[in-house]
Amino acid sequence: MPRMFIFGLGYSAKRIAARLDDTGWEVVSTGRDGTLAFDDHGTVRMALADASHVLSSVPPGGEGVDSVLETYGDALAGKWLGYLSSTGVYGDTGGAWVDESAPTGTGRRSARSVCDLFWLSLGALTFRLPGIYGPGRSMLDRIREGKARRIDMPDQVFSRVHVDDIASGVIAAIESGAPPGAYNLADDLPCSQNRLVEEACRLLGAPSPSLQSLDEAGLSPQGRAFYGENRRVANGKAKRILGWRPEYPDYVAGLRSLLAAP
Repeated sequence: MPRMFIFGLGYSAKRIAARLDDTGWEVVSTGRDGTLAFDDHGTVRMALADASHVLSSVPPGGEGVDSVLETYGDALAGKWLGYLSSTGVYGDTGGAWVDESAPTGTGRRSARSVCDLFWLSLGALTFRLPGIYGPGRSMLDRIREGKARRIDMPDQVFSRVHVDDIASGVIAAIESGAPPGAYNLADDLPCSQNRLVEEACRLLGAPSPSLQSLDEAGLSPQGRAFYGENRRVANGKAKRILGWRPEYPDYVAGLRSLLAAP
């Protein structure tokens, strides 16, 4: 039986674990909902010794410190390695398309860029993810909670990915025997945040929020930084090499599926 060890059983990793479990894998994990405590070094190392595959979704610490590699890096040799990274490693492209050949480390995700490169140097597959949405974490939920904003930045574009398409991308990478390297898992249709808000409002029969300037929106520093980078993320490499196709190729299909979900 193949065994996967997952560091950090968060929102995306849970969906991956569920897919693996459904296909006969044994999955062991750390994290709030995981089976092991990260700091239980002896037990974690025993589980790692039995694992054929290791996936990390643990975010970087300050200055690019990766707690998984610092604590357990010596126990990862000879295993399939995967790392859930971010397309934020590419920085701002002024709305232009970006693929895996682009330089990294120029944007606000500098710590993530450092960890991304560390994992690549170990022979990992790094899955670079844009804005993640899915059940309980979508624009539909933000509108229901009264937290949606429309910002007057007409040229701003973002890429997104449904959480189930992350899971299918990772599974495709494993099953295809894809070579190590970076893979963007993004949908096919980048768009402005405003278009996303407007479509979600239309589906819910709710009025669209008033258009605001960035200053008027009163966003947190993190939320404001979200609008500081503008890019379209290309997914062609994942399609060619992994044989992956997103089940939700655009935000319209993704939102409709969530609205229809029980």
